[in-house]
Amino acid sequence: MTTLPPLRDVIQRHGLSASKALGQNFLFDSQLLGRIARVPGDIAGANVFEVGPGPGGLTRALLGEGANVIAVERDRRCIPALAELGEAFPDKLRVIEGDALEIDAPSLFGSKPHIVANLPYNVGTALLVGWLSADWKPWWASLTLMFQKEVAERIVAAPGTDAYGRLAVLSQWRSHARIAMAVHRSAFTPPPKVMSAVVHITPADAPDGVRFKVLEALTAAAFGQRRKMLRQSLKPVPGAINAMERLSIDSSRRAETLSVDEFVSLARLLS
Repeated sequence: MTTLPPLRDVIQRHGLSASKALGQNFLFDSQLLGRIARVPGDIAGANVFEVGPGPGGLTRALLGEGANVIAVERDRRCIPALAELGEAFPDKLRVIEGDALEIDAPSLFGSKPHIVANLPYNVGTALLVGWLSADWKPWWASLTLMFQKEVAERIVAAPGTDAYGRLAVLSQWRSHARIAMAVHRSAFTPPPKVMSAVVHITPADAPDGVRFKVLEALTAAAFGQRRKMLRQSLKPVPGAINAMERLSIDSSRRAETLSVDEFVSLARLLS
């Protein structure tokens, strides 16, 4: 691996500090960053899309594993530090200054990339839902994403649990999601108030005849009033009550008792 100065020295030299407004928390532990970079498997020679690299801690680890990285960073203070990293790994790193929510990421790649990111907490869920709602098969090979632990648990939650909700259904209806590792708050600078976890998501075959927007509307209504019976919470969704009757789903049940497959079956009828 290319010899690089310690990340702390780079941050100090460029006068960088974590921006609360941008949801930044820096990771310095190279062994931990290496473990995250290896979650997708062997990425030597593979394309990787990284969102919010900051000063480049995880970027270093990804490049060290032999990946070709395209990174999107909206904090222009970090661009010079990332440019130095690009010089250390010629033709392996492309940095785009911009907002990941506004960039047409699929157009950047000729083959499906692995998305690996220590996501800013303030945009992580919005980015995930956007990636999950893309046309299937998806434009990405896998997702390896850092979230607040509470959000990670909601992504992988099973029916009947407190964490089970809209995010679990949207994540699991056509992909496999697991928590790959927990990350203690003390690993970050500055330490966030919450614990974190890395979630690994791989695509599965999309259920036939289901429109994502229909499933999204269905789950939003069902879990928006999760303590109410479905006959009440799904009233605003045209045709939902009739669809439950056709599928023999008891309308006195509550949203957290329905499996992902049951939500998908409802969405299929409504689609």
